[in-house]
Amino acid sequence: MNEAATGPVIALKSPLDDTHKRLDALMKEHHGWSVPQSFGDELFEYAAVRERGAGLMDLSARGRFVVSGSEAVQFLNGLITNDMKTLDQNRWMPAAFPNVQGRLIASVRVVRYQDDLTDKKTGPTFLLDTEAITHANVLKTIDRFTFAGDFRVADLTTETALLSVQGRRAAEIVRSVLGDAATQVPRGGVAQGDWQQEQVTILHATHTGEDGFDLVVKAEQARILWDALVNAGAQPVGDNAQDTLRIEAGIPHYGKDMDETNVVTEAGLDDSVSYTKGCYIGQEIIARIKYRGHVAKKLSGLIFDQAAKLEVGVKIKSLDDKEVGRLRSVTYSPHLGRTIALGYVKYDYLAPGTEVKVISADGVLAARVATLPFVRGSWYDDSR
Repeated sequence: MNEAATGPVIALKSPLDDTHKRLDALMKEHHGWSVPQSFGDELFEYAAVRERGAGLMDLSARGRFVVSGSEAVQFLNGLITNDMKTLDQNRWMPAAFPNVQGRLIASVRVVRYQDDLTDKKTGPTFLLDTEAITHANVLKTIDRFTFAGDFRVADLTTETALLSVQGRRAAEIVRSVLGDAATQVPRGGVAQGDWQQEQVTILHATHTGEDGFDLVVKAEQARILWDALVNAGAQPVGDNAQDTLRIEAGIPHYGKDMDETNVVTEAGLDDSVSYTKGCYIGQEIIARIKYRGHVAKKLSGLIFDQAAKLEVGVKIKSLDDKEVGRLRSVTYSPHLGRTIALGYVKYDYLAPGTEVKVISADGVLAARVATLPFVRGSWYDDSR
C-alpha cells in the first residue's frame, strides 16, 4: 500500500470527488484522474473486503466505451483475442487488444447487452471496460475503424460512474439497495436494472478474489447510489487497499505488471484468448507460441517467508545465481502475514514451490514461486 500521493496536474475528477472529500479521503493522481488513496485507515478498508463484509470502490477512472453497429462483432473480432461470436447476451468476457507482434495494447472486459434493450437497427451493442491507463490505447485502436463500415463508438467514461461492491457480503448489500434481481446475475453475467427511475448496469465480477458486483450508472446518480450502499453497510475502500487486494488475487495491472513489451500470454491473460476464432491482429504470433512451444517467461507469484522491503524491478535469481526474472508489483499481505509479489519468471522456474532469491536493499531474500491467486476468497466458493 505504498503508491505515492504525488504526480502531474489533475485533469479529471470522478463524479464522486466531492463525496470522497466529504469523507476526508486522502486523494492522489492516478493516470490523469484524482482518486481516493485511502479513507483514513488502509488496513480497515482492506479488512472490510477480505475479512469482515464488503468494501465499496470508486472505479470511475476506468475507461468505458459503447460499441454498436451491424458490423460491431466483425470489427471487434478482428481486433481482440477472445471470440466475440461466443459472447451471449447478458454476459461479459475478458479480452486483450494486441498489436501486430502479439504484444499487449490493453486488457479489457467486453459486455454484451440484451438485444431487446438496444436499438435493433444498429445490431448488438457492447460495453468495453478498461483501465484508466489504457483508455487512450483502446479508443485510438477502435475509433479508426468507425469510417470503415457500420461500426460506432461512444466514449461514456465521463458521462457515467463505475462503483464496485466487493466482499462476502457484497450480494447482501447490493440486494438491499437494488433488489433481489440484481444479485441473481450469475458470475460473468450482466443485467440491466432500474433504480430511482434510472438504469443501472450490473456486472457480477471480482477485482479482489472476493464476490463482487460492478454497477455502472449515470454520473449524476453516482452520489446517491454511493450513499445508499454505504448506508447498507459497505465500507469505502481507497486505491492503496485495492492494490493489495488485487495483488493477493493475482490480478495484473497495465503499466505495473504488463505493458506493450509483453506478449499477451506472458501476462497470465490465458482466459482472454481464443485459439479457435480465426484471424485477428497479432493472432499468428500468439498461436505460434502456443502450438510450437511456450512463452519464455510468465507473470507468476512470489511469496517470501517474512515481511520484506523490496523495490519494483529487482532481479529474481535461481539458487545457482542465474537471473531468472524481475519483480513487478510488491505488497505486504495482511491475510498471509508476509510479503508477496508478482513478477516475470523464466519458463524453467515456473513450477510452484521453486526456490529462488531476490537481491534487495536488505540483502538476499529467499522466496518461492507460488500459484496464483495467493488468496482464494469468496469468489471461489462454489456454494455461493
